[in-house]
Amino acid sequence: MGISIDIVRKVARLARLTLTADEAALYQSQLGTVLDHMADLSSVDAAGLAGTLAAPVPADVLREDSPEPFEAREELLANAPEREGSYFKVRKVL
Repeated sequence: MGISIDIVRKVARLARLTLTADEAALYQSQLGTVLDHMADLSSVDAAGLAGTLAAPVPADVLREDSPEPFEAREELLANAPEREGSYFKVRKVL
């Protein structure tokens, strides 16, 4: 499935991008390739396949959270524009 250079320019204008002629030609080719892959995917019969709600999370990524002392608190707070006690002081966000 091809995509015209006019469509590429229209999408670029909608995204507020300024493209050179070479960039427009490059994106025309790349978008055409993406659309061809989408056409291939839509032709696959997936009627008998079970759907998934979410990708599985690997079991070994998470670890137990254990509090540890932080010795450089004063050095860190020295960089704060404002502080209140041992905390950063920030403006309200409403």
